Amino acid sequence: MVVLNKIYTKTGDAGTTALGSGERVPKTSPRIAAYGTVDETNAHIGVARVHLANADPDVDAMLLRVQNDLFDLGADLCVPDRGEKLPYEPLRVADAQVKRLEEEIDLMNGSLTPLRSFILPGGSATAAALHVARTVSRRAERMIVELAAIPGEPVSAPVLKYINRLSDFLFVASRYVNERGKGDILWVPGKNR
Repeated sequence: MVVLNKIYTKTGDAGTTALGSGERVPKTSPRIAAYGTVDETNAHIGVARVHLANADPDVDAMLLRVQNDLFDLGADLCVPDRGEKLPYEPLRVADAQVKRLEEEIDLMNGSLTPLRSFILPGGSATAAALHVARTVSRRAERMIVELAAIPGEPVSAPVLKYINRLSDFLFVASRYVNERGKGDILWVPGKNR
């Protein structure tokens, strides 16, 4: 259970922050940067949901599930599994969350017209916001992969799978909402030569 009764603690004034394990690390730590970018992705999804404005309750419900999953993912990254016994069971991303995301990608993609061109981010405000979230999630993925490559900085396989599928989900979701509205904007190679 999370209890936030005091927002500022002053413990980070010297440029460090605590992981969920209690370990203090610099705020510039690759782990902090990785889950901070996951949080940024989540915020962009929140903006997309505002633009969606309940126009598609099914997509909105999917995005809400993703937002909750991203908090799980951040919690997973915040308590690295270094094989130590902790006084509590840390929250971990599960393969079932990855599977659900894949099923939702397939569900939306199954009704879309096949792509014969790359698309430009845009169309509707919701799709544009989803494209921003997609690009930020790709940055988060690069940072998480980089973190996982550092000796002593474990990252679970489900975290890596989930963050990889997320950008695909956001891409398909952007197309899905565009197909019900203004439509995708197709890239025209060399158009302005």
